[in-house]
Amino acid sequence: MEIIVKGSAPKKKWWRWGVNRWIVLGLIILGFIGTQYFAPVRPFVQLPAEHWINHPLFTLPFIGEFYFTNTLLALLIVDVLVILLAFFFNLAVKKGSLVLKGIPGAVEALLEYLYNMTEGTAGKWAKTIFPWFATITLLVLIANWMELIPGVDSIGVIEKAETSGYSVQTVAGIQTIANPPVADGGFTLVPFVRVVSTDLNFTVALAIIAVIAVQVVGVRAQGIGYFSKFWNVKTFFKKPIFGVIDWGVGLLELVSEFSKVLSFAFRLFGNIFAGSVLLFVMGALLGRLAIFPSIFYMLEFLVGAIQAVVFGLLTMTFMAQATQGHAEHEEAHS
Repeated sequence: MEIIVKGSAPKKKWWRWGVNRWIVLGLIILGFIGTQYFAPVRPFVQLPAEHWINHPLFTLPFIGEFYFTNTLLALLIVDVLVILLAFFFNLAVKKGSLVLKGIPGAVEALLEYLYNMTEGTAGKWAKTIFPWFATITLLVLIANWMELIPGVDSIGVIEKAETSGYSVQTVAGIQTIANPPVADGGFTLVPFVRVVSTDLNFTVALAIIAVIAVQVVGVRAQGIGYFSKFWNVKTFFKKPIFGVIDWGVGLLELVSEFSKVLSFAFRLFGNIFAGSVLLFVMGALLGRLAIFPSIFYMLEFLVGAIQAVVFGLLTMTFMAQATQGHAEHEEAHS
C-alpha cells in the first residue's frame, strides 16, 4: 500500500542560496561601490597592438621589425591555457571515470559534438580532419573569451597621450585615469594584455594556416591530382570551348582559395574587435550601474563562442571538400 501525504514542500530560506549566487551578488555590489571611486573611462581604441618594448626584438627579411606586443602576450597566455586544458582533460580521462564533471565534462561534450559533426561531413577522413577542427575551435574560443576577464584591456601603463587624453588621479594608492577628458595633452592607458583576436596579424596568420592545412589534406586524399582543379587543361584541345571554360573555372578556384584567407581573417577580427569596442563604450556609459554592462558581457560570451565554432567549422568543411575530386562530383551528379 502506498500512502501519499499531501502538503507543500518546505520553503528554501533566502540565505541558503548557492555559493555561486552569493559570489555574483557580491561582485555586483563591489562593482557598484568600486565605480564610485574609479570612474569608468573608455580606453583609447586603436587597431595596431601596443608595444611592450619600444625597440624591436629582431628584424625578419621581407617582413620587417618584430615587436613584443600586448596581443602577443595574450597569445602566449592562450597557448598555456589550451595546454593546461588538454593536460587536465587527459588526467581526468586516465582516472577511468565514466562521467566527467566540471570543465573536463564540458570539454568532452564539446569535442564529442565536434567529432560527430566532422564524421557526418568528412566520413572516413574524420580522424584526419578532426584534430584541426578541434584545435582551431578551442584556440579561438579561449582567445575570444579573454575579453571577458577583468583586467584585460583595463590594467596597464599610463602614458602621455599624443592628442587628447584624460587626467590622472590616485585612489587607495593606485594611479588611474579619470574623467573628464583633457582637450590638449592628458594621459591614456596602454594595457598589459589585449585580446589577441583584435589583432589582424593573429587572424591573418591563423587563416593562412587553415588554408594551407586544407591544401595538405587535399593532397593527402587525391595526390598530385588535387591541383588539377586549379589548372584544368585536360579538355583544352579535345573540346576547345569546354576546355577554355574548365580552365577559367580553375582560375576562379585559385582566386577562391586566396579569398578564403581574407574571409577567415576579417570575419573573426571584425566581430571580436567590434565586441571589445562595445564593451568599452557600454562600460564607460553604464559603469556606475554595475548590473547593466553584464548584459553585454553575456552577448560577447555568445559571440565569442559562435565565431570560434564558425572558424573551425568552415575549416573542417573546406577540408572535407578538398578530399573529394572532380571525378567524384561528376559521378555523383550523373
